[in-house]
Amino acid sequence: MAHALTLARRGLGNVWPNPAVGCVIVKDGRIVGRGWTQPGGRPHAEARALTQAGEAARGAVAYVSLEPCAHHGKTPPCSEALIRAGLARIVTAATDPDPRVAGRGHAMLRAAGIPVTEGVLSAEARALNAGFLKRIERGLPGVTLKLAMTLDGRIATATGESRWITGPEARRAVHAMRLSHDAVLVGAGTALADDPDLTVRDIGAGHQPVRIVMDGELRLPVESRLGRSARQVPVWMLHRDAPAERQAAWAATGAEVIAAGDAEDSLRLLAARGVTRIFCEGGASLAGSLLRAGLVDDLVIFSAGLAIGGDGTPALGGLGVTQLSGAPRFTLVEQRRIGADILTRWRR
Repeated sequence: MAHALTLARRGLGNVWPNPAVGCVIVKDGRIVGRGWTQPGGRPHAEARALTQAGEAARGAVAYVSLEPCAHHGKTPPCSEALIRAGLARIVTAATDPDPRVAGRGHAMLRAAGIPVTEGVLSAEARALNAGFLKRIERGLPGVTLKLAMTLDGRIATATGESRWITGPEARRAVHAMRLSHDAVLVGAGTALADDPDLTVRDIGAGHQPVRIVMDGELRLPVESRLGRSARQVPVWMLHRDAPAERQAAWAATGAEVIAAGDAEDSLRLLAARGVTRIFCEGGASLAGSLLRAGLVDDLVIFSAGLAIGGDGTPALGGLGVTQLSGAPRFTLVEQRRIGADILTRWRR
């Protein structure tokens, strides 16, 4: 199952709105088939593993990181495929909460006389597909907030200079993180100040996340890097009743122009479009609003060994915290050195 979860991780960022699933088929102590959800969500992991196993699947054991699907969609149910292949036993990590599945896959297998063992490495499986599960269960995507800051919690100097606070190794790690998410999100302030590209570069990326800007009045110029590249890599511009001429100008670049409300409303709109995992790269105002609304699931902080001082730009906008009991709290789940910088990952 640990191997199935490792395979599943390969699909993160390029299978949405589907979950990232891994499958390993074992017979007589030997792996005879393995697979993971392919780009776009098809084929499913089980189908890939069964194709590789062929006749060797008969009488074998399949380890699947999520309950096999039980509904007819673009492909037949994976539960039916496992039954037809003559598997002797199925081991799963987690139940799929999708109403079209939600225990029906397990029930189909048992009704066909195949023993099913559930809940193996369940916590790890739920953590891997936390964004997919959150979208199904709460109508919201999973959100990872990334902050690159100085020792004293600043993200820019008093003049706005921010390139580069962290070193090249940390920036490369950020590109890898973008790759494992469905979308990269920034606010209007960051887009205007940095004119970012927000693509995955220098690591041999096979796909690109959707680039999303929360820009209430669509102030970002269409001549920006995002505007010039919107036909090559998707750009979604979220606005609040921006002037019609600005909407038309952005639509002409090839970007999708989407009317949205506050931070939570915007995230619900994105979830409705199938987005399961968002990598938010600030800035301070957007980061503060997401934290204030309780919408951040994971916090990734790159800390650099320099100090700017109180006249620099703080990493977070106001949270309205008057008592410590009301402050957003996170648990440390990872800490490691990346080049000259320190990465810490915190989970709500």
